Amino acid sequence: MIKARVTVTLKNGVLDPQGKAIEGALGALGFDGVHQVRQGKVFDLELEGTDRNKAEADLKAMCEKLLANTVIENFSISID
Repeated sequence: MIKARVTVTLKNGVLDPQGKAIEGALGALGFDGVHQVRQGKVFDLELEGTDRNKAEADLKAMCEKLLANTVIENFSISID
């Protein structure tokens, strides 16, 4: 089995209203000095097999087809 983590974040320049709301809430809770909060998504996956190159190619395809909206989001893949 291959374990992987895919992290999806908004591209720079894309408005992040949820991140802005989190930033405001943190300030209201007394956490001063927090700025530029950006939110994202994390996917932990287990893939059958041992071929890391195939796993990476499959994960990239998964991101491009479903996990990330590549018009406004970036993704990174980490394989353990």
